[in-house]
Amino acid sequence: MGVVMGLQWRDQLSVGNDLIDGDHKYLIDIINKVEVSMKANNRAELMALLDELGHYGKTHFEREELVAKAVGYPQADQLHESHIQLVASLVKVKDGLGASWSEEAQVKFTAFLRDWLIQHVIKEDIPMKPWMTKFSPRFDPRS
Repeated sequence: MGVVMGLQWRDQLSVGNDLIDGDHKYLIDIINKVEVSMKANNRAELMALLDELGHYGKTHFEREELVAKAVGYPQADQLHESHIQLVASLVKVKDGLGASWSEEAQVKFTAFLRDWLIQHVIKEDIPMKPWMTKFSPRFDPRS
């Protein structure tokens, strides 16, 4: 089996805000590590990474909603609903993982995580870009 290409950050994924883009890069990094630990059948590491993905995901979603509201994004409230569903779907899939997994389950889970992230970034966040780019890429409503 060849080298698995992890998810790669591309500029087309940028929403024009360094905070959110930085979070998305980190989420990609965690998902790539999840794939490696699944391939290695390292359950302890996998569970730790999935916990981190869940916690960091929640932190990211809160930050993103704050930025979206601050820049005046009209769909900021729908983002919150979508984020609740994203966290719930992650928990459900994680809870469904057994003590070990077949290659088929591994492929399915990896596809789920990639889809989870890419659908979230592209479908949910890219429409915010016109509002984000009215501000500096370094805009942070917390400071």
